[in-house]
Amino acid sequence: MPIVHDWLARRAALAPERTALIDAQHGERRITYREWNEVATRTAAFLHHGLGVGQGDRVAVLAYNCVEFLDLFFACAKLGAILQPLNWRLSATELSSLLADAEPSVLVFGPEFCAQVDAVRPRAPFVRHWLSLASPGPGARAFSERSAQQALALPPLELEADAPWVLCYTGGSTGLPKAAVLTHGSITANAVNTVMGWGLTADDVALLNAPLFHAGGLSVFTTPLAYVGGASVVCRSFDVEGVFDLVQRGVVNLVFGVPTMFIEMQRHPRFDAVDLSRVKLLISGGAPCPGPVFERFFARGVDFKTGYGLTEAGPNNFWLPPEDVRRKPGAVGVPLFHVEARIDGETRPGDVGELLLRGPHVCAGYWRRPEDTARTFAGGWLHTGDLAVRDAEGCFRIVGRSKDLIISGGENIYPSEVESVLAGHPEVAEVAVIGVADPRWGETPRALVVARSGTAPTAEALLAFCDGRLARYKTPKSVRFIEALPRTSAGKVDRRALSAAHGAP
Repeated sequence: MPIVHDWLARRAALAPERTALIDAQHGERRITYREWNEVATRTAAFLHHGLGVGQGDRVAVLAYNCVEFLDLFFACAKLGAILQPLNWRLSATELSSLLADAEPSVLVFGPEFCAQVDAVRPRAPFVRHWLSLASPGPGARAFSERSAQQALALPPLELEADAPWVLCYTGGSTGLPKAAVLTHGSITANAVNTVMGWGLTADDVALLNAPLFHAGGLSVFTTPLAYVGGASVVCRSFDVEGVFDLVQRGVVNLVFGVPTMFIEMQRHPRFDAVDLSRVKLLISGGAPCPGPVFERFFARGVDFKTGYGLTEAGPNNFWLPPEDVRRKPGAVGVPLFHVEARIDGETRPGDVGELLLRGPHVCAGYWRRPEDTARTFAGGWLHTGDLAVRDAEGCFRIVGRSKDLIISGGENIYPSEVESVLAGHPEVAEVAVIGVADPRWGETPRALVVARSGTAPTAEALLAFCDGRLARYKTPKSVRFIEALPRTSAGKVDRRALSAAHGAP
């Protein structure tokens, strides 16, 4: 059955003068749904009539968050084209591999990435049009040419729910990332789940500073708010001062981020003074969040939550009811309305196992990766690779990645649990825990610690801090101090790199 694919046309008909976007990079310029739909339609006409983009063609974009990025996203929906957002943290070699993977006919790029574009151009003969968001250099055209596009009529189009909309790459730490095929049906289902389960309304305004090349930036709040008629404040990237200004003035009431962002907020001298009373949802995702981060937000009277999602599903899957937020800090809650979740091998509450998910919000598999698709989506369930536990009340908690599990003397140790304790030490800025081979126990935990500026904690002090807070077998057997934790292209701690550098006995 065909699905509604042109969201902006529908929103412009239902609520034309409601604010859809607030452009933080241009004086907080407000854009209505009518205006946004007109610009996205003109963008689609330019892609189609001027550049030959049609249904199924790929359009790549390499840019920081901007309104033009979102114009392209919804212009592709109008044409049945497929958006390929590119991670601007990647090297030119990695970007070349991703371009070869999807073979886009058009690449739109921001002025900050001219060098990368020049480097990949010889290796991407399939790209017919290179469009610059600024003044174009040799071999490129200006994206602003869309303003002069005369023919606005778009080809008639009906799309099924399984039609691809976005190729969103997983943040793998080794090898070429896989592109999850996000369909019109999966993005719509995530929006429905989020609006229903999280209670979003047309009056909500979200802070959009998570990168749009990740599912978190695209669909934690952005697409659900477009679906319900709310608004997003489009920020180039994460900036603590900018976040506090928007929250203080009550411009935004929905804030999503990864743990690193919230840690930076709490380190900032303005944290204790900024007015958080109008924030409706403050939610962390992408990685486990240390316990002390919850405690500081709770002390400010804020119901800080952990969400759970991944590129292949959602990314929104659970909801923690308000009455459980402080009773079960760090839990992700119960599945959203159209989400099924189970724990592989679970026989009773409290059993730890791999989290499996299914529902209409799950992607259609991996782009041109049939073997990976068959393995990851075996039996009709998405095998997440994440370890979870469900309590007697049906509330889920993520305890870590299965590949990160440390088994010491037959006991399971989840790095996130140990990290949460050590993060509570006042002289610890960041910490990661890895397994180290041990002839007696098989593995033992090692803590890799980044000290807070101006402090000099000792290994002995940190291990003493764990006494009474962790079981003895969970307490690290060694501590190393490092300058910084390495990150993957997705911004997560690169445990593989840590193990390679610091995992020797």
